[in-house]
Amino acid sequence: MSLQSEADLPTDAALPGALPEALHAELVAFRRDLHMHPELGNQEFRTTAAIKARLEKAGLTPRVLTGGTGLVCDIGVDTWDGGPDILALRADIDALPIPDTKSECPYRSTVPDRAHACGHDVHTSVVLGAGLVLADLHRQGRLPRPVRLIFQPAEEVLPGGAGEVIKFGALNGVARILAVHCDPRVDAGRVGLRHGPITSACDRLEVSLDGPGGHTARPHLTTDLVTAAARVVTDVPALVGRRVDTRAGLALTWGRIESGHAPNVIPQHAELAGTVRCLDIAAWRQAPDIVVAAIDEVANLHGAKSEITYVRGVPPVVNDPGVTELLRDAMTARRGADSVEGTEQSLGGEDFSWYLEHVPGAMARLGVRTPGERTVRDLHQGDFDADESAITVGVELFTAAALLDAVPSGEA
Repeated sequence: MSLQSEADLPTDAALPGALPEALHAELVAFRRDLHMHPELGNQEFRTTAAIKARLEKAGLTPRVLTGGTGLVCDIGVDTWDGGPDILALRADIDALPIPDTKSECPYRSTVPDRAHACGHDVHTSVVLGAGLVLADLHRQGRLPRPVRLIFQPAEEVLPGGAGEVIKFGALNGVARILAVHCDPRVDAGRVGLRHGPITSACDRLEVSLDGPGGHTARPHLTTDLVTAAARVVTDVPALVGRRVDTRAGLALTWGRIESGHAPNVIPQHAELAGTVRCLDIAAWRQAPDIVVAAIDEVANLHGAKSEITYVRGVPPVVNDPGVTELLRDAMTARRGADSVEGTEQSLGGEDFSWYLEHVPGAMARLGVRTPGERTVRDLHQGDFDADESAITVGVELFTAAALLDAVPSGEA
């Protein structure tokens, strides 16, 4: 759906659902509480309870997922008789297993080696806030389409928690689904949009190499396992990159290599781990065979036995053009056309992609950089933080999308 021109769009003053200042303050406090108490994937019991309590306080009836973490909450679905036309809003709620290094931040993590370093606390606050605003509009009879809030656990745990949410039935009756992801390269007050793929596929790879071992004085009498591991590290990514169209962007990057205990001992065992990322979904489907064959080739060449664990992760998030334009219209109606910018396809992975295997949807890059700030605090780093004005932007983006989604193309 797209409202053909900016002139057709209602102005922010005419569009209901603006975020009250008091609710913004509450959502900031809610986000900070989550930030101080991060929980890893499938362990988000406290987070789930906090979301559930706030939704119930608003008179809603959230349903906790089978595993006890994550929940789904409907607004206006019970009174809707227009067929399968629910608009779903999805947030991920888990944190990362890394320390929070923001030394002077009053709301830094209180849990050792746990941090909301990817902005999921912001995503959660945005969908919660949108739900509270839309529930109020529904009570006033001003919500034109039913909405479903999805608070998903375990996004950071491959292949992601989306599969359990889908199995729970969260997409039943859903026609479109929306999400945001924090982007520290985009100023708060703006969003980045893209038609088509906006993230990449991501898989995990673990490799064990074995040989008889020996003395470093006589490498010719055994398998030089460290050299074999080094050749796998350096040669396999190059081989993989030559076995698909280079435009597919298939890339293997190693994150861990371990072998040996003494400088004069050739070890019997080595371990490697990394990720496989891919821009193109067709090449991603071929990736396991290509990567495994390349590792076996190089390992065999150097006399090492290889055991490979290839963990399938997530396909690319591929934004539906029509749903992307709905987000553009919503942001334009709220904050003007210059609040939207184009964004490139990221090499990061996101399990929001699994929802898009079933229904059309789109993810927007939510700007969280304070305007004028020179330092970019990247995702998955212990010092990551967000300009909390982005929460209001996300809430108003989603509420406007829910309202505009009912307007036929070309009409206001």
